[in-house]
Amino acid sequence: MARMTVNGEPVLYRLDPETPLLWALRDASNLTGTKYGCDSRDCGACTVMIDGQAVLSCAVTLDQLEAAKVTTIEGLGSGANHPVQRAWLAEQVTQCGFCEPGFIMAVAAIIDSGKTASADIAALPNICRCGSYPRILKAIQRALQPERQNPARFTAG
Repeated sequence: MARMTVNGEPVLYRLDPETPLLWALRDASNLTGTKYGCDSRDCGACTVMIDGQAVLSCAVTLDQLEAAKVTTIEGLGSGANHPVQRAWLAEQVTQCGFCEPGFIMAVAAIIDSGKTASADIAALPNICRCGSYPRILKAIQRALQPERQNPARFTAG
């Protein structure tokens, strides 16, 4: 059993402790915004925030998460209120949409932590198989503009 907070709600998972968080979220909590992409920790589609840090949910098991605070794309902000979500919409990034939750969560973790260095962005492990990188980069740049951010209003809970 693993007790944690998921999107602000207490959760008790009665699953094998070695279950990857990805499958607990998708199968037990029906939070399907977190995507299964590669099974090799290479694509970033399953990125969530754990205690404010971007983490590949396929790479962490429930037994590692006792008392953790997990935020998925569903819990990031209602009505696309986070600066990254707003930038994604403004730059019309969506193509197939499969990589989007992982990208958005990874960039949101950087912004919410107060880091906005280009090195942090360049180190993102996320992959877009449609090749929407020009629009993704524009959206990231837009989200990183300080006048578009208001941490008091948009920080994930």
